[in-house]
Amino acid sequence: MKALYKQLAFELKRFGAQKNSIETLFIGGGTPSTVDPKLYTPIFELLKPYLQENAEITTEANPNSASKEWLKGMKALDINRVSFGVQSFDEDKLKNLNRAHTPSQAKEAIETAKALGFEHLSLDLIYNYQGDTKALLLNDIETAFTLPIDHISAYELTIEDGTKFSSTPEVRQDDENLAFFVVEEIEKRGFKAYEISNFGSYQSRHNKGYWELENYIGAGAGAVGFLRNTRFYPQTDIERYIHDPLNITEEHLTEDELLTEKIFLGLRSNVGIEKFSLTQKMQERATLLCKEHKLSDGNTHYYNKNFFLSDELALFILD
Repeated sequence: MKALYKQLAFELKRFGAQKNSIETLFIGGGTPSTVDPKLYTPIFELLKPYLQENAEITTEANPNSASKEWLKGMKALDINRVSFGVQSFDEDKLKNLNRAHTPSQAKEAIETAKALGFEHLSLDLIYNYQGDTKALLLNDIETAFTLPIDHISAYELTIEDGTKFSSTPEVRQDDENLAFFVVEEIEKRGFKAYEISNFGSYQSRHNKGYWELENYIGAGAGAVGFLRNTRFYPQTDIERYIHDPLNITEEHLTEDELLTEKIFLGLRSNVGIEKFSLTQKMQERATLLCKEHKLSDGNTHYYNKNFFLSDELALFILD
């Protein structure tokens, strides 16, 4: 935590952070629920003057390690939102995904968090894992909606190099009908999609900040930060990061690169694309998409009606 504290203090100065200027704080990546809440105390003392009174403060949590005592400790730090990495309520699927918790542990952790007074609760689901069926996914969704949550993230399984499944890519299904099914079943229960993988009666503010390319500090090994037109990459190796947390690589983005990101991110979510940010030719293509009822035309933004078409629409506008 000393390295993290050192980097945070440095980044607050670099970003020119002002009193009450931070709207959201997110503790995630890895397993925050395995860290004693007392160890977070110096970090929160450092950040307290910068946090807005109504800041959204989120922690990720694994159901098997998010004990009542841990949740109490995090609540004492004024955390008001918990995102649980549930993935499924099917016991066999959880084992195959190499998850350490059981369905009952996931339910208990979420119920406990609600009883302790956390304002916002979210859970993650995974679909298109080998063997997924509509019946299995429907049970996951129905079970999720019996719990006191106001947000669901539903992610299609992806295989990345270096992960457990990189040597067995066949565990990923490619069934677009299941993707449509998941969205339909979640939305019919009242959680509207506000991004291709995120649904809720509550829309996560830190999520939307990323999609709007707002400035954000990334503190910790491998945590990416962003300021205006520059990304900051601390070392990903934990031991090296602890030894030198200020060894940070910078990536400078061009105006074209930033615009491309705004278009892709805006069309994947209800953020949309600001019209004035587009060139005349891009606006003409976007207007054509509106005439074909593939985009909607607001006063200041273009909005996507079908997030599953976001990449194709973005490429058409950028062509």
